[in-house]
Formats: sequence, C-alpha cells, structure tokens
Amino acid sequence: MLKYPLISCDESDKTAHGYFITGTDTDCGKTEVTLGLMRLLQQRGLSVVGMKPVASGAVTTADGPRNEDAARISQQASLQVDYDLVNPFAYAPPIAPHLAAEQVGRKIDFWRIRASYQVLASRAECVIVEGVGGWRVPLGKDQTVSDLAGLLELPVILVVGLKLGCINHALLTAESIVASGMELAGWVANVTDSRMLELDANIETLKQRIKAPLLGVVPRLAKPTAKAVADCLTL
Repeated sequence: MLKYPLISCDESDKTAHGYFITGTDTDCGKTEVTLGLMRLLQQRGLSVVGMKPVASGAVTTADGPRNEDAARISQQASLQVDYDLVNPFAYAPPIAPHLAAEQVGRKIDFWRIRASYQVLASRAECVIVEGVGGWRVPLGKDQTVSDLAGLLELPVILVVGLKLGCINHALLTAESIVASGMELAGWVANVTDSRMLELDANIETLKQRIKAPLLGVVPRLAKPTAKAVADCLTL
C-alpha cells in the first residue's frame, strides 16, 4: 500500500499528496500508469490533478504547443485547470527535451514548474507528476529529470517497460533514484513487448532486487484506458 506523504504548498494552508512518475526509458508506459493512478485515487474519493511539466512532440495550435499525453492528463483531472499549469513547457520537435528547448530558444525553467505545481497542489488533494523520458534525461545544461523530482520533493514511482533488457534498465534506474536521495515508493511492471520470453521470471527477478513494493502489473492492452490500468494496480 502506498503512503501519502504531505507536500506543503506555499500559496495555501492546504496540503497535498503527490508522486513523481518516472520510467526506465521513453515509451515504457509512464502516461498510462499516470492516468491509471489518477483514476484509482479518484475512485478512492480523492480530488486528483496531473502534471507533465516538460513534453517534446507537440502540435502547434492558436493557444501554443499542445502535447497529446499532457492533454490526456489534463482531461483526467478531477477539476478543470489551465493547460499551461499541467504542461508549462511543451515543444513541437519530437526530440530530447533539452535539444528541443535549445532549438526553439525557450529554456526549461524549474522555478516556473515548481510554481505551477504549487498552484495545482493548492487546489487538489493529490498531484501526480509525470516526468519525461527516463530518470537521467537532461533538461538543461546542468539539470536532469532527477533534479526536477528533487526540487518538487516527491516520492518516486518507477514504471518498468517489460521487454528484453529491462532488468538492467530497471535496476540501474532504481539504484540511481535511491542514490539521488529520493524515496522510491514503488514500481509498476508494464508489458511493452507481449512476445517477451519468461515474463513472470523477469518480474520475479525484479521483485527480489528492487527494494520497493511492486504496485501492479499492466498487461499489453489493445486500447489502454485509465480504468483498465487502474484495475491492474494493487496499491
């Protein structure tokens, strides 16, 4: 069972619970798990909002760049919030975020992200923040996703994309999270390759070696929905 540590909000006397969702790599299922966790907490009666602070691969609109994953997270929220709070930094180029930021000339500002998080935390009981790429993805010259999680002071949930090579990726990421001084609250196994051999044995190996609880196993879903993923989580 997950704990719900209190996160202080400078702009309000309220407190909010939150988690930072990271993954072993790109396309490991972070967004689906974020949506599923939001849905599960909503089913438990909590007001929940989500956040994807940085996203590359966005469509240019009259209102600015819009990322599909961030839009889905916004739509899943228990209350309506401005898109720019959910996704303060959206970049059209579908490349590494620090490169996209350089290409368009708009630096990722951690303090703006923190301010947006605090606004969301003042309005909802729980904020689920999805990172971009993996744990050590650069977000600037000297900043990475891990630094952003540290600034927000959120416990981390690791999404492991189950495919060949995932054991090494998962163990290195879990080790790095702990070495960063962050709390690894748990991990979710998400099947990204339905043809993976020895699936159960790989999960068991990770259970033995990751010093945090397994929070659920998500199978390869033809049409993933927040409810379908929430049903797979065993929090």
